[in-house]
Amino acid sequence: MISLPEVLILGTLLFCISVAGIFLNRKNIIILLMCIELMLLSVNINFIAFSYFLGDIHGQVFVFFILTVAAAESAIGLAILVVMFRNRDTINVAELDSMKG
Repeated sequence: MISLPEVLILGTLLFCISVAGIFLNRKNIIILLMCIELMLLSVNINFIAFSYFLGDIHGQVFVFFILTVAAAESAIGLAILVVMFRNRDTINVAELDSMKG
C-alpha cells in the first residue's frame, strides 16, 4: 500500500518540475500551457491523497471543480494561441510580447 508521504512527494515533484518548466522555457506558449496544466494536476494529486487518507469526500469533489476550470482554461488558451499564430505566424513568446492597438 502506498503511504501518504509517498503520494505527497510525487505531487511535490510534479509541481517542482512544472515550475522549473515555466522558468526554463520562456519561448514556446504550448509548453508553458502544459506546465500550468501539470501544476494543476499535481495539486489535484495532493487533494486526492488527503481525501483518501482522511476518509473525506470533499477533496475529491473539489478536484472535479478544478478539472473543469483547467479544461476551460486549456480550451481558451489554445483558442488564443491559434488566433495569435494566424495573425503573427509564430508562437514564440519573445515575438508576441508587443501588442498592437
